[in-house]
This record gives sequence, structure tokens and C-alpha cells, in this order.
Amino acid sequence: MSRLHSRSWVREAVRIIEADANRSADTHLHVFPLPADWGIDLYLKDESVHPTGSLKHRLARSLFLYGLVNGQIGQDTVLVEASSGSTAVSEAYFARMLGLRFITVVPRSTSPEKIALIEFYGGECHYVDRAPDMYPEAERLASECNGHYLDQFTYAERATDWRGNNNIAESVYAQMQSERHPVPTWIVVGAGTGGTSATFGRYVRYKRHTTKIAVVDPENSSFYGAWETGALDYATGMPSRIEGIGRPRVEPSFVPGVIDEMLQVPDAASLAAIRVLRERTGHWAGGSTGTNLFGAFTLISRMVSEGQAGSVVTLLCDGGERYANTYYDDAWLAQKNIDIEPYLEKYREFLVSGKLAPEA
Repeated sequence: MSRLHSRSWVREAVRIIEADANRSADTHLHVFPLPADWGIDLYLKDESVHPTGSLKHRLARSLFLYGLVNGQIGQDTVLVEASSGSTAVSEAYFARMLGLRFITVVPRSTSPEKIALIEFYGGECHYVDRAPDMYPEAERLASECNGHYLDQFTYAERATDWRGNNNIAESVYAQMQSERHPVPTWIVVGAGTGGTSATFGRYVRYKRHTTKIAVVDPENSSFYGAWETGALDYATGMPSRIEGIGRPRVEPSFVPGVIDEMLQVPDAASLAAIRVLRERTGHWAGGSTGTNLFGAFTLISRMVSEGQAGSVVTLLCDGGERYANTYYDDAWLAQKNIDIEPYLEKYREFLVSGKLAPEA
């Protein structure tokens, strides 16, 4: 293929991806109901309304554009990824849009609903038994087929333009302009690659906002330990049960220097929170949204106790329909020995009193 032909194909590929973005309206910012006398507003940025149904749609688009402009993706390139699910769903969508073959390495524990979505968009799933095995296997596959390893865990923080260009942080601040507390006191996000917290953390510093960034981390994940100890080689070697966030190792895209606070969140607390979300708002979300809500509720409880007014923003990362047979299935919870009842009681009390009982 001539260089001219290659550049021509890349120009068209970028146009196709940009056109898709222009057809997709910005995601909604929902209000979570809190007692008016608290003087605190809680918002959820609903990333489930993207064409592929999750926050990872933004990341996949950025990774594709990054690969295209860096000359790593051409019209015959086989694309390979390591993913626990949602990123691969979104990448399969963009690969099909460009007519490219896409293979993702996934743990066998990935939900059947996500596997079905990956395959619906034409992606191929290559399974491993252990989450840490995803990385070397993806590298091997990409090398074997002379393809391009998209590598979300390395490139998430650099593929997204943190200064603006319609990233999620810029979108949130634009939508908050007419609210009574337009500059959030806290933004709460989970860490899967670390790219989202890096984007928000860099953006608020670049724009000189007073907002603080809190990152919530589920059981078994390495990010909290790394942030607390300063050891970026900190590793648990264990998979997270909250799909989309938590990692057995610290990923290269994790930037601890832009984080103001981290919270460890029990899995039961995450999965109880999504039940409360559905009960109070009608929104049906995945487990990572519950992890976010635990963090938001914890910080709001602190604000209430200190008499501080303001706003808190977090993310509704993906829809709950992907987890109908797991997180929303009482039999599955019992099988995994996850008891959400104590947390349901805590949250219901918090939403009346503003006090969230601390962890034992």
C-alpha cells in the first residue's frame, strides 16, 4: 500500500469516528435526591447512554484516534485488547465501524451479557483463567498476527486530552454552570485504568478549580495500597468482583499525584448502593456505580457533619441490565457470600439523617 493510500484511509477513518461522536448527544447529568436542608447537591453523570452503553465508549474512541494519528492503525490492522468487558464492547463497536478485525483477551469470569455484546459488534473473545494473564496474552496475540495492541491500561491517560476537546471533565463543568454550586466540592470516580481520575485531576488543576478528586477502590484492588504507600509496584494479584474497576496490579495510566483522597469500598457496599440508586431514582446501574455512590455518600456525610454546603459529582458508569444475572440476583449474591442488607440499612438511615455509619 502506498503512503498516500494509507494517509487517505486514516483521514477517512478519523472522519467516521468524529461523525459518530457528533451524532451522539452529550450524556446526561442526573440529580440524586437529597434533603434540601443539607445544602448539598449530588449529581450522576450518566455514561450508560453512550452508543455502547458505558463510560468506556469515551476511552475506546480516544484509543482509536490515538492509534490512527500515531500511524499504528491502518486498513488491514488486526486490533487486540486486554479487557474485563466494557472497554472491549466499545472497541468492538469502533472496529466494526472501520471494518477492522478485533480480538479481546478476557477473563472467563466476565459476565455473559458483556461477552454477548462484544460478539454482537463483531469482536472475538480469547479467554484466560486468571486476570493477570490478560496482558502477556494480548501482547502475544498482537505480535503473532502483526497487529496493534490497543493497551487501554497504558494509554488511557495519554490518549485523552485532559485540557478539553469535549472530555468528560469539560462536559461536567459545562453542565454544572447553572447549578447553585457550579464548581463541585468533590468529584468521585473509580479506577480501572486510572485514565478517568487522571483526566479529572489534571483538568481541575489546569482550570484552577478548587474541586477535590476522590478515587474509590473495590476489594482486592491494588490502587488504594499504591496510593497509601507510594509504591507503584504494589500488587494484590487478585481480580476485582466489581467489573470495570479495580486491578490486580497498578496500571501505568494511574496518576496518584492528581488524587486528593482514596477510599476502599467493600463489595457489599457497592452492590447495596446500586439497589438504593434504583429504589430512589429508577436508574439501573452496574457495580462500579455503586462503588462511586459509597464514596459520594461518605464525603457528603462528612460535609453534613461539618456544616459545609456544595455539590458532589460522580459517574453512572454503565447500565444494570448487563448484571441482571449477577449483581441484581440474590441467589448469586448468596453464592458469593455477599450480604448487602447491613449496607442497605446504613444508606437508608444516611438519606434521612445525613450520617453514614463508619466501617467497623
